Amino acid sequence: MTNILRAASFAAVIISAAGTFIATDPGFASDASAQDVTPVLTIDPSLVDTALVSNVEQTGPAEGSETAKKSSATPEEASAIQAAIAAAEADAGKLNAKIEAASLADLVAKMPVPDTLDAETTCLAGTIYFESKGESLAGQLAVGRVVLNRAESPRFPNTICGVVYQRSQFSFVRGGKMPHINTASNSWRNAVAIAQIARDELWKNDAKGALFFHATRVSPKWRLKRIAQIDNHIFYR
Repeated sequence: MTNILRAASFAAVIISAAGTFIATDPGFASDASAQDVTPVLTIDPSLVDTALVSNVEQTGPAEGSETAKKSSATPEEASAIQAAIAAAEADAGKLNAKIEAASLADLVAKMPVPDTLDAETTCLAGTIYFESKGESLAGQLAVGRVVLNRAESPRFPNTICGVVYQRSQFSFVRGGKMPHINTASNSWRNAVAIAQIARDELWKNDAKGALFFHATRVSPKWRLKRIAQIDNHIFYR
């Protein structure tokens, strides 16, 4: 292993993920009976020898040069380290740019809504939209966190979309597809905002650690630890 890779391997990592969801039994989620980033790893740039990275030319270090003596890193390895540093710096920027808000409603109102969403955020926002758009913002946040908690748990798929489209989990998923969403609606705008808040853990979740939830109108008799009831959903782990 090169010096650069050794430096990267010892770099500190930040793991941020979350998930929550509802199920018809302790293994899945659906509104009819129960319902319930990918971990993100970033390298601490302060622990990486950036001099080694910056001195590697596109063609690699010249034989016998100081850079070659310090490291045998290929351009691909150097590029990977640079990308990791950029990601860590971007994450640090997000943390420093957290929005100040007096309430969850205030935070939702202040959250920027991107013109386009990546697939994972779309899956998360879509689940919040279809499963809880009639609930309070706190209830929507709890549903979003269930999806994220599931994505983090070894018991479920390790991506948000994998959790959402897992067979027999959510009743709104039909034929492996999400129904049409009215993206011009305020409900969708709120769902996107809540998805970002849930993903980045910007507000307290009142059903912390929940992996399952169901509507209050059903009683699946689960042998699970009940965490909270928020609006018309009961949350468990």
